[in-house]
Amino acid sequence: MLASLRKAGSLARAASAGQRRFLSIHEYQSVNLLNSYGIPTPKSIAAKTPEEAFEAAKQFSSTGCVIKAQVLAGGRGKGHFDNGLQGGVHVVQNPEQAKDYASKMIGAKLITKQTGAAGRICNAVMLAERRDPSHEYYVAVLNDRNIGGPVLVASSQGGMNIEEVAAKDPKAIITTPIDFENGLSKAEALDLAKKLGFKSEGAQSEAADIFIRLYKIFKDKDATQIEINPMGETSDGHVLCMDAKFGFDDNAEFRQKDIFALRDISQEEPSEVEAQKYGLNFIKLDGNIGCLVNGAGLAMATMDVLALHGGNPANFLDVGGGATPETVKKAFEILVSDPKVKSIFINIFGGIMRCDYIAEGVINAAKELSLKVPLIVRLKGTKEPEAKDMIRQSGLKIIPFDDLDEAAQNAVKLAV
Repeated sequence: MLASLRKAGSLARAASAGQRRFLSIHEYQSVNLLNSYGIPTPKSIAAKTPEEAFEAAKQFSSTGCVIKAQVLAGGRGKGHFDNGLQGGVHVVQNPEQAKDYASKMIGAKLITKQTGAAGRICNAVMLAERRDPSHEYYVAVLNDRNIGGPVLVASSQGGMNIEEVAAKDPKAIITTPIDFENGLSKAEALDLAKKLGFKSEGAQSEAADIFIRLYKIFKDKDATQIEINPMGETSDGHVLCMDAKFGFDDNAEFRQKDIFALRDISQEEPSEVEAQKYGLNFIKLDGNIGCLVNGAGLAMATMDVLALHGGNPANFLDVGGGATPETVKKAFEILVSDPKVKSIFINIFGGIMRCDYIAEGVINAAKELSLKVPLIVRLKGTKEPEAKDMIRQSGLKIIPFDDLDEAAQNAVKLAV
C-alpha cells in the first residue's frame, strides 16, 4: 500500500525483517472484522467448496453477486490461475455459475503481479452481493513516521491504484493526522467527508462514522494499516466499504490472539514459516547466493556488498545474537533446500554471538547435509581464533576470508 511512497520491494521487505509487521488476513475475514465494529459492507459469504458456493449464491438471487478468490495478493481481478482460468474476480449470474467458478478457483494457484510466477493457492472464495456505487473513494489508516503518529489518508479517486493517483495528482490525496488517544472527532470526520465530496448530509454522516470506527479498529487491534479501496457511495445515498485489506503488528501477537488465529500460512513462503519456528529472521529473495549473517544491519550491508560486486542474494537471514549450533544447522538446512542457491556466504561479527558456535553449526550442517555448493566464511570477533581453528581441522572445503569485499567477490564468482 502506497508502495511508491514507501519504496517497497524485495530488499525493502528484507530491510524491515528485524521487526516483522506483515500479518495479513483474507478479505472475508476483514469484512467480518469491519461488521463487528458496525461498519457497513455489501453482504458476503465465504465458501470453501463448490457446493458451499452454490448454496451461498442462492442467497443473492435478487441482487446477483460477485465471486472473489481469497488469496493474499493484490491484482486478483487481473490475475490468472495455473489451470487457465482468467481473473480471480467474476460477476455471477446464478448458483450454477458460482459453483463452476468455485470449482476452478479452489485448489488452484492464482498468479498476479504481486505473487510472482509461482502464484498462491486459493483455498476459499467469497461471494458478495452486487452493489454498484455511484462514486468510489479511497480510505486508509496507517502510521506516518513523518508526522509521528496515525493518519487517515483519503482520496475521492478510489477504485484504482493509489500510487498512480499520488504520482499524477498529489493534491487528490488528503492526509489527516489522528489524535492517538482520542481518535477523530465527529466534527473532524464530517469535515473530511465534505472535502472528499460526499453528496448528501446522510452520506457525509455515514462516511464520518466509518472514518471514526476504522481508527477504533486500528487502535484496538494493533493494526499497521487498514485500506478500504473502494469505499462506495451508492445511488440511494448510503456508504459501504466495498473491499478491505488489513495488516497487523506481529509484535502484538501476545495480546491479539483472536486476530493471529486467522493467520493462513498457506499464503506464506514455506521456508519463512519453517525459519520462524526456530526464531530465525529469514526472508526469501530471488537470487542465488545464500546468506547467513548475525544482526539485521550487517545482513543488509552484506546484501549490499554482494550487489555491489554483481551478485544477487537468495535471502535475508539474521540468526540473531543468541543462536546455538542447532539453530545454525537449521538455518543451513533452509538455505540448501533452495535449488537456486549456488554459493553460501557466512558473514559473522561476534559480539554477543560467539564465532565458535557458528563454526560448530556450520561444520555439523556441512557434514550431515553433504554440502555441494561452495561455502565462503568470514568470522570476526568473539572466539574468532577458536572458530577458525575448528574450520581448519574439519577437513571440509570451507573457504575462509578476513576481508569483506574479497569474501563477497568470491561468493559472487562461485555462484555459477
